[in-house]
Amino acid sequence: MAELTPELVLRGYAAGIFPMSEHRDDPEVFWVDPRMRGIMPLDGFHVSRSLAKAMRRTGFEVAINRDFAGVVAACADRADTWINAEITRLYSALHAQGNAHSLEIREDDLLVGGVYGVTLGGAFFGESMFSRRTNASKMALAALVDRLRSAGFVLFDAQFLTAHLASLGAVEIPRAAYHDMLGKAVQLQADFAAPPVRSLQEVMQRMTQTS
Repeated sequence: MAELTPELVLRGYAAGIFPMSEHRDDPEVFWVDPRMRGIMPLDGFHVSRSLAKAMRRTGFEVAINRDFAGVVAACADRADTWINAEITRLYSALHAQGNAHSLEIREDDLLVGGVYGVTLGGAFFGESMFSRRTNASKMALAALVDRLRSAGFVLFDAQFLTAHLASLGAVEIPRAAYHDMLGKAVQLQADFAAPPVRSLQEVMQRMTQTS
């Protein structure tokens, strides 16, 4: 593979592929183009009764891009991870140029959950998430979906469908259908940082109003 640059990674996303590594100690990075693609429909996020109750009562706060490096490091802080040094370098560079973002869940300014991903046109490509408190990653995804809808995004690429994501409304679609959605999404304009940072209580209220 040619030496990866942030620009090459963005071209890969536009073509429907994304980079990964086998594990943190493997210096190699390879492209992935799943036959079935996980997406989170922006009008189909599922909030369970217990999650809704937790969001209404939580003292957690939402932040945007306050500690992108910290979110990536927390996502990689597990026994089995595909986030190696090269991936960290590339996404840090993408963040510096405004093409990668983090949404963070904080408790007394301590980072306790979050998600990061790449933006291109009206598409958001979710890369990884983490949770250090009960429901923190679910709350991060709820706040992320609200932000993407408000900012004009039309595609939330989750890459692979997991049981956790499926419980929140994510679905799987064939590669061809994904590429069709992607081709339309990248032609649009959306600004991840534009919407105001809303509290989790506000996010819950907005989701209730639009469900």
